[in-house]
Amino acid sequence: MKILIVEDDVVIAKALKKELEKHEYKTTLVEDFAQVMEVFQSLKPHLVLIDINLPYHNGYYWCSQIRSHSSVPIIFISSLTDKMDQLMAMQMGGDDYLPKPIDLQLTVAKVQALLRRTYDFVTPQNSERAFYNVHLDTEKAAINYKNQTLSLTFTELQIMTCLFKNGEEFSSREEILDACWQNDQFIDDNTLAVNISRLRKKLKSIGLAELIETKKKVGYRLTNEGG
Repeated sequence: MKILIVEDDVVIAKALKKELEKHEYKTTLVEDFAQVMEVFQSLKPHLVLIDINLPYHNGYYWCSQIRSHSSVPIIFISSLTDKMDQLMAMQMGGDDYLPKPIDLQLTVAKVQALLRRTYDFVTPQNSERAFYNVHLDTEKAAINYKNQTLSLTFTELQIMTCLFKNGEEFSSREEILDACWQNDQFIDDNTLAVNISRLRKKLKSIGLAELIETKKKVGYRLTNEGG
């Protein structure tokens, strides 16, 4: 599988490349940080590792640019360890976050886990699920509502698949975590909450601000008030 590394610290970038290639991943380093999208579109990687602090534009900017074209899994890497930076990374469309100094073994474990759950995901035989007049197309990773289409990242698709499966019944936090991250020991407790928050923001843009309901200590469910 192909991995694109967007990291301007040459020592870190080469260390990541060397470690990932030990596990037979084909890695490409971005050299011109004004041309990240050109490299991304040419390479069509299966996963992106991207720093936050970069020349020209930061990682948040490039993540939003990638997200406008692709739902490829993205892992942020950064020396910014403040919780707000991590939350921002997730809200901008990142799937995971790695703090510096980089732990190479942890990096490989996160890469393997994210690639596994992204590309081993089996699309249900019935690729379209409906909740009242809101439709989830699992094959195209999209929500369709009143002639509007909302593209989902892979993590968002997994969350919505779980919610659509249970409909008006609550899905527990543990059930969603298991469906999305397969009990990955490296997933932070805030990851689900941040992804739900990001989903709500996206759903609001097509008039579905109240589609997902939260009940403390119970979980999440879909509500007809949202559609």
